[in-house]
Amino acid sequence: MEHPLAMDVEAMRRAGYATVDALVARLADPGADPVLRRASAAEMRARLGGPPPEQAGDYGAVLARVIDDVLPYASRTDHPGYFAFIPSFTTWPAALAELTAAAANPYCGAWMEAAAATQVELEVIDWFRTWLGMPAGTAGLLVGGGSAANLTALLVARDAAGGPSGRTVVYVSDQAHSSLARTARAMGLRPHQVRVLPTDDSWRLSPETVAAAVRADRRAGRVPFALCASAGSTNTGAVDPLNDLADVCAGEELWLHVDAAYGGFAALTAQGRALLAGVGRADSVTLDPHKWLFQPMECGSVLIRDGARLERTFAIHPDYLDGNDSHGEGEVNFADRGLQLSRGFRALKIWMSVHTFGLTAFRAAIQRNLELAELAQALVRSHAGLTLMAPATLGVVCFRREWPGADEAETERRGTALIDALESTGTALVSSTRLAGRHAVRLCILNPTSSEGDVRRVIEHFAAASAPRAPDAPAPDTPAPLARAPLARAPLAPAGQRVGPGAAGSRAGVIADPDGDVLRTMPLLSGAADSTVQAIRARGVYLDAAGGEEVIRRWDSDRSFYIVLSGRYDVVIDARLIRTAGPGDHFGELAARDWGGGYGYTRLATVRCAEPGRLLKLTSEDFQWLVDAEPAVKARLATILAERLQQR
Repeated sequence: MEHPLAMDVEAMRRAGYATVDALVARLADPGADPVLRRASAAEMRARLGGPPPEQAGDYGAVLARVIDDVLPYASRTDHPGYFAFIPSFTTWPAALAELTAAAANPYCGAWMEAAAATQVELEVIDWFRTWLGMPAGTAGLLVGGGSAANLTALLVARDAAGGPSGRTVVYVSDQAHSSLARTARAMGLRPHQVRVLPTDDSWRLSPETVAAAVRADRRAGRVPFALCASAGSTNTGAVDPLNDLADVCAGEELWLHVDAAYGGFAALTAQGRALLAGVGRADSVTLDPHKWLFQPMECGSVLIRDGARLERTFAIHPDYLDGNDSHGEGEVNFADRGLQLSRGFRALKIWMSVHTFGLTAFRAAIQRNLELAELAQALVRSHAGLTLMAPATLGVVCFRREWPGADEAETERRGTALIDALESTGTALVSSTRLAGRHAVRLCILNPTSSEGDVRRVIEHFAAASAPRAPDAPAPDTPAPLARAPLARAPLAPAGQRVGPGAAGSRAGVIADPDGDVLRTMPLLSGAADSTVQAIRARGVYLDAAGGEEVIRRWDSDRSFYIVLSGRYDVVIDARLIRTAGPGDHFGELAARDWGGGYGYTRLATVRCAEPGRLLKLTSEDFQWLVDAEPAVKARLATILAERLQQR
């Protein structure tokens, strides 16, 4: 039967052959194109803008526009010099599987409508379970990516703990992926319900840190429900001590979620399995086949140890889907196991590519990536001007170029300039990050097309490049107008009059006596605009602290920022004096800082008043406003934050 959207058989063949030929030509030599071709919004509108056509066009002409105007303006993650972010290389069988799945277009939410496709997904999920060493009874599903997988897992975890509550808390490390902050926001978790914990010098989460935070939260009446550990952090590739964390979680009846989005598939190699020891003890695991299993995007996965909890959390059976109910033993409706009702055939690309190449080929590709990362580490160590910031772990290496006499800001400026210069050659692309507040160049080697020569060229670029030219001196900063009116505060009392208890987490009384002259003498605010000082007066409150008074307690959820106006304050971790803050100093900046999504560090130290004095307290929102309003203050705080993180 003819219909308006039909193509005749020969036209379909011609279109298919033309598409395959164009793609094969593109994929035959990925290094022939620049690793990244940028474009402005104006250029893209000029090439691609315009209203939709009313009349039919020629498919060949449409395909030519895609090849000429769409595909070139992107990063080539299959380029041998692509070492930025998390590369997503794919294979030709997986791409053809995507075409097959799209053309067949099965609905993969119900067994009744796609029995074979559902079984393929069940097989793939069981492969993953076996590779990670999780027990029988583990269930899971394929989702769009790691973000969706993390959300799915934590919704199940919260449901297992009794459901939503304002007292529940979840723990993440400061190296956790930002998708966990987005997950927390989607779940409606307030800032005090996400506890960001510091990592150690190897960027791993200490079991002792977790145990101490959990105990403190229980004493405060909070209800810990989940810990999110990393099995391949995005920053450094670090793997948390999973076996030890599993012991803590078992003892505390805490759900252990492991984000192994990119790193989990290293379990296919002996080296990777050793690094991931303990992952099989997790209650849930996130995996991204579109990363180190070389699948096209989008393809994520989540595994739940007690698989029955998926349906207890997500299954809903409206009347209009009565006919979709599964009936036979082993029949599964994946729509009952996750957020999506409408589901495509994601499993086919994994199933087809693994059956085409075999696991030996995938193991070899992953092992080769691990070896190239170790080569990059050795090359960094061989150059006196380069500093290894984080060792090669699961394909990630972090380093930086050191410049005699350059402070942190100048080191970052020069490092960024070298990254830009490398990109401009078109031969390689790397990204940057900050480790404990310090700039680092980051290589992520997950690409089967990369060679030793590609890695050597990148390291040599950073080792041999001349110092980038300093930019022209900027004009003096003109302070921006205040972005918003001062936050509402309780009515001010006369100077010296106590107006009630201090904020949560503080046992100091409040005295409202903002004094702009005092603020202008503070080193942190040196050179700040008068309008900024006036806004601080309106936003902040002054606290009088008595000798011996605890201003901050370690592990508390309060995130206020304090400037010392007078007195002395001891900063203590585990009975160890870290420093003493006096007039002109400040504390609380780590907790006040936005880690992501409005969430921040838990208090990492206790602060006691050693000599009576006065403090100026700002909320975390006001702290962020100050940082955004005053570039000079932001720069000073960046240096100080780096120092504080070294003491964590």
